[in-house]
Formats: sequence, C-alpha cells, structure tokens
Amino acid sequence: MNATAMAALRLLGGVILAGLVWEGVVVLFGIRPHLLPRLSEILAAIAFTPGAYWAGLQRTAAETLIGFAAGTAVGIVNGLVFFRAPLLRDMLLPVFVVSQTIPVIAFGALVVMWFGNTLMAKAVIAFYLTFFPVTVNTLLGLNSVDPRQAALLRSFGATPTQILFRLQLPMALPQIFVALRLGASLSLVGAIVGEWFGDNTGIGVLLLQAMYNESVVALWAAILCAALLGTGFYALVAWAERRIVFWGAEQ
Repeated sequence: MNATAMAALRLLGGVILAGLVWEGVVVLFGIRPHLLPRLSEILAAIAFTPGAYWAGLQRTAAETLIGFAAGTAVGIVNGLVFFRAPLLRDMLLPVFVVSQTIPVIAFGALVVMWFGNTLMAKAVIAFYLTFFPVTVNTLLGLNSVDPRQAALLRSFGATPTQILFRLQLPMALPQIFVALRLGASLSLVGAIVGEWFGDNTGIGVLLLQAMYNESVVALWAAILCAALLGTGFYALVAWAERRIVFWGAEQ
C-alpha cells in the first residue's frame, strides 16, 4: 500500500473517530439539541434532502475552484514580475496590502453589485482572498534562493529564463505551497460569504436558510458540508504538493 492510500486511510479513520466521539459526548453528557445535536441527527437531515446539499456542495465547490485557480495563477505571475522588477514591486505591493485591509463583506457587496448574483461574482471574491498570499509567498520564495547558486548556473552559460525555471521557481515551490494551503481555506470562505448576498443554491445559502428558520440541525448540517469541502480541498492541495515538491519528503 502506497503512502497516498495510507494517508487516506488515516484521514478516514480520524473522521470516523471524531464522529464517534461527537455522538458519544452528546449522549453521555446529555447536551441539549439546541446547543449541539447528535451527529446521527445531522446526517439524517442531510439524507432527508440530499439534493439540496449536493447541489450546494457542487455550486460552492465550483466557485471556490475557479477563484482559487485564478488567484493562484495571478499570484504566481505577480510574484515573478515583482521579483524581476523591484521598482514595480515597490509601487504596486503597497496597493495590494491596502486592498487586503478592506473587509471581505464590504468587498463582496461591491462585487455583487458589479457582476450580479452570479457564479462569477462569488469566484471573484474567492480570488480576492487567494491572490495576495500567493503573491507574497512567491516573492518570498524567489528571494530566498541563494544568489551564489544562480551565479554558478550563469557561469555555465544559463540564460535568465533557464535560471528561473530550473532553479529559482523550483526552490520557491515549498513557500508557494504554504500560501496554496492557506488559499484553499480562504477561497472557500470567500465563496460562502459571496453567497450570503443572494443566491439560490450553495453552502452559504443553506447556512442563511438554517439561521432564518432557527434550525440548529440544518445549521450544523451546512457547517459539516463546509468542513468536508474545505478538508477535501486542503487534502487535494497537500497531495499535489507531495507530487510536485517530491524532494521535500526526502529532506
């Protein structure tokens, strides 16, 4: 059995154990349902209307993936440009920093006014929360490369492009993946917050409906769906890191 399968089994075992502990604690201590329902009740609520939760998962996952992919691409390009053009970095990076001080609720309201209650609007909010940490970590990773290594390659006739793709960018990948793991969670938060401004489906919509109906079980069911989606997304990024940054496991 390979390492990926073992990691998946450990994760599954941890989830099952957490579920058993949850159920046992609620029953053992007699916790009232309006505070913390039993996990079996939450799963039964999801099983009663699986279509709504499945549609919500699909919609939120699509918004998250689009925003994350766009934020990753733009963030890496920004980091490369800032690394090669320090003057441009000094001009634009402070603007990016200021943009991140805007609360996501305020930015989300503006984006929904621009694009309407569409999938693209939620993806833009997810992008907004993703691109900045990727930009910063890409720049940090590139700046952390030992200049003597680049000078050595240059002495053998390597071009700047070859040095970038054969030394600097690979050496920056561990730092970039730190931001990608963070972005995996932030992009999901952005997508869910965007759905609060109005939509027909999505985990954020399920959360609002549960709050308006004062249904604690439905609220926990939506939280559980969000947790599962976030965990799966994070695990996907971690799997990609093990595949791409293969030398990290050897250190």
